[in-house]
Amino acid sequence: MRLFSKPKPLADPTKNAQCTAFEVDNWILSEFTLRQLVPVVGIHPFPLNELMLMSGAVCRFKPAFIFEWGTHRGKSARVFRETIKAFSIPCAIHSIDLPDDVPHGEHPKDTRGELVHGMEEVTLHQGDGITVALELCARLAANAPVLFYVDGDHSHASVTRELTAILDARPDAIVLLHDTFYQSSESGYNIGPFEAINEVLAKRGQGYARISTNTGLPGMTLLHPATHA
Repeated sequence: MRLFSKPKPLADPTKNAQCTAFEVDNWILSEFTLRQLVPVVGIHPFPLNELMLMSGAVCRFKPAFIFEWGTHRGKSARVFRETIKAFSIPCAIHSIDLPDDVPHGEHPKDTRGELVHGMEEVTLHQGDGITVALELCARLAANAPVLFYVDGDHSHASVTRELTAILDARPDAIVLLHDTFYQSSESGYNIGPFEAINEVLAKRGQGYARISTNTGLPGMTLLHPATHA
């Protein structure tokens, strides 16, 4: 039994006259995810539900610029790149990683960005992620819709710092955050990003809608201004 019929052009998964808040066509995104994303990026570190939230956010909000950091091999950048190509969304992706001479346990070294090398939609940078991202955003996207991707690395401090900086600079931004599943306070593992998001949003009232994959690790959360509803 075949999962799919003969490949056909992908329709915009947000073309729905009744669309309210965040709503996408899950059948279109499922087909795209299995046909075009999984063969390229696999399901680690992003399981299927996270791949669909990432691609769905891009399709729903159609950012002109995506800023992300912690490039590593470039999986998240490749997810975004495949999405904008498949759904014909004009968008430039800027991905940032640490300089070569900065020690870090997950520094990609020679494999940095290998999954997006030579792709015109993706520009690679080096430096402090949030600092470079906000500098690029101010210079390139002052009046354009933007999406930031924050890979929290299970850290309360880094997510607090980065999410606060983003919302201070661009309160209209769309933000995707990784590692956001709250495992348990007893385990002490994978609770930092979840708690950081709660604390940052608590200071901003009801200004943002929140959608999360809550079925297990690693977890992803989408934040968007409530006015997008």
